Amino acid sequence: MRVPASALLGLSDRKLAYPRGLQPAGSSDTPAPMRPSPSTSVRTYGMHERADHLDFDIRFQGARNELTLPHRHAYFQIQVGIEGRSQQAIGGEVRPFGPRHLSFVLPYRVHVIPHPPEALYCIVNFDQRFLWPELEVDALDLDDVSLARHPDLAPFLFQEYVDFAFDEADFARIRGWLDELHALNTGRNFGAKIAMRGIVQQIIGLACMRQEQALMRLSLQHNGKTSQRDALQRVVRYVRDNLDKPLSLTDAAAAAFLSPNYLANLLRKETDRTFTDLVTERRIERAKELLSSTSLLVREIAHQCGFTDEAYFNRRFRQWVGSTPRNFRRDHVASSRG
Repeated sequence: MRVPASALLGLSDRKLAYPRGLQPAGSSDTPAPMRPSPSTSVRTYGMHERADHLDFDIRFQGARNELTLPHRHAYFQIQVGIEGRSQQAIGGEVRPFGPRHLSFVLPYRVHVIPHPPEALYCIVNFDQRFLWPELEVDALDLDDVSLARHPDLAPFLFQEYVDFAFDEADFARIRGWLDELHALNTGRNFGAKIAMRGIVQQIIGLACMRQEQALMRLSLQHNGKTSQRDALQRVVRYVRDNLDKPLSLTDAAAAAFLSPNYLANLLRKETDRTFTDLVTERRIERAKELLSSTSLLVREIAHQCGFTDEAYFNRRFRQWVGSTPRNFRRDHVASSRG
């Protein structure tokens, strides 16, 4: 059964700023996504607010009120453009969104697609456990999941860098799958959930195959640059290599391909420390090594460890170690002699 073209309204979420090299379909008929202002809070929606079922739901335009402001939700979303041209703001980027376009939205990504009045579209919402019941990862940590293990996450992780546009033949298949999903979701008979899961996987699989080169390239960058563990290693390496220089959260974040806010949150989450704590700890550890293994003057060690003021170095060293640098050196020499 083909779902009536005038059956539903919903919407997407995230942020905006024109990406480098993108020429948006900027006519007066193409609605522009709204940028969230600093004073406006971005609302997060749950499945219970935007779906008839808590695990999976599908709807066409008109079934619910359209969300016209940037927002996020705690579930996965696939939005399908059928008729009408617009733009989607997602992940800090603005991408075209029109007929035969699909949008893959990761949980908690701020996004919005302002549909024109005549637009026809479909929205598929599903909970993480619906498609990946074995994936024991918090939705906020999905960026750190290995794509070798879950390549089907790639369209959601990289939506802001790829336009998922399909030719007529592929889109005819997608429309057929949407009709099947709608019928199965309406009936919810025995085995329907298994069938729905398989159809969603086919949609994601087709998107991965059609954008294989772009997704593989982005996947390599993801594995090498943006995983949280690698990011922290790059930060620690940057701090270690620049202990004798002024160190800032902004510069360290840039060296790790992160935003300063993201790095600050990542440090708190993974180490329960601030960036200042990390730098101070590394400088004190380096100072202890130099005090133990060299005959450098205390002020020389202070400068090599990034302390421009010897008195401040003495004070910070005592706070962290419990003794002054000179006493630490004396005690170390005494203990090494026997």
